[in-house]
Amino acid sequence: MKTLGYYNGRYGELDEMTVPMNDRVHWFGDGVYDAGPSRNYHIFAIDEHIDRFFNSAALAGIKMPVTKAELRDLLNHLVKKVDTGDLFVYYQVTRGGYESRNHTYDESVPGNLWVMLKPSGFNDGTKPVKLVTEEDKRFFLCNIKTLNLLPSVLASQHAKREGAQEVIFWRRTPLGRRVTECAHSNCHIIRNHVLYTAPADELILPGIARAHLIRMCKKLGYAVSETPYYLDDLLEADEVLVTSSSNLCLRAEAVDGKTVGGRASEMYEELREHLIQEFMDATK
Repeated sequence: MKTLGYYNGRYGELDEMTVPMNDRVHWFGDGVYDAGPSRNYHIFAIDEHIDRFFNSAALAGIKMPVTKAELRDLLNHLVKKVDTGDLFVYYQVTRGGYESRNHTYDESVPGNLWVMLKPSGFNDGTKPVKLVTEEDKRFFLCNIKTLNLLPSVLASQHAKREGAQEVIFWRRTPLGRRVTECAHSNCHIIRNHVLYTAPADELILPGIARAHLIRMCKKLGYAVSETPYYLDDLLEADEVLVTSSSNLCLRAEAVDGKTVGGRASEMYEELREHLIQEFMDATK
């Protein structure tokens, strides 16, 4: 198969799959998701992603239709059905039940499990990216990886119009414009050989790639500060980094059209090389 879609036990090519119109995802975006890369049919950091997926479902009050072990086995089984092992592996659970549109729901009904697999390349982080900034107007449950992504969709389109690859969100606080995260990545800065990253509170999604970056910094002897930082800090940083499961470690060359970073290239390159090697070793 060139691609694969799965819904509650049925699967086929993505363009052949259908889902019931009364799945609550259509009415409310009522669900959570997770995703990550596969290489050589090996799904990278699968247990970390599944743990976060189940945590998101629990925070959203969605009853999982499978156990963690069952989901792990299912994903490893499904990737083997695709022609290439280099894939983007996406899965979501929407709140169960089929009925007319109603904001309330039956808490005892298991959710509906979706999986989507499609071929995907891998970004080794050697090419820097351009970023833009905008005010973070999302709600205060960003630590749940929900399907309610309209603000991120609009922000990503803003970046596309500006010729950039990602948007950095910030929120107004008494201390200034606090950087939270990106539309679909985490954001970090390097200053004086210290990695600064936003704390894992309700304003950001605790990224798996973020966790790997933090661990790698500590392994290599670099200090890490999980504390708020602000837009002025971002623009004055030695390096500006973005991380996600699809882009393990990228360096920014511009923010809002202004040149940034380039002053801690050796530290960035050391981190990038080690993170890529970690990925390659785990997906042999």
